[in-house]
Amino acid sequence: MTAKRKVLKTDKAPAAIGPYSAGISTGDMLFISGTLGMNAQTGQLVEGGIESETRQALQNLEHILIAGGSSLAQVVKTTVFLQDLGEFSKMNAVYAEFFTEEPPARSTVQVAALPKNAAVEIEAIAMVG
Repeated sequence: MTAKRKVLKTDKAPAAIGPYSAGISTGDMLFISGTLGMNAQTGQLVEGGIESETRQALQNLEHILIAGGSSLAQVVKTTVFLQDLGEFSKMNAVYAEFFTEEPPARSTVQVAALPKNAAVEIEAIAMVG
């Protein structure tokens, strides 16, 4: 028997801004697309710079995880994309508020640009159950 693939949706996080799903559930794993610091109601980036965007991106990520029957505590890997690696410490301080104990594996890379000219984008892989 093959694992089924389910698209994750929630109105508590912004809808995908392209031809992709916010997340996919298959078996006991969730694959969450990159989340931006966008307000779910307005579809606009939150104001306040890297810290505000990181906080909102992680809140959006958490809502998608919950929609898939998971939580931040069950995240096994994240990838953080920064427009400016010079803002790493600011992003990292906010990130540490969300992953307080036994944080997941993580990669952080600087990229040339992000959708909507965002400062940060965060994707994740998590377990269910």
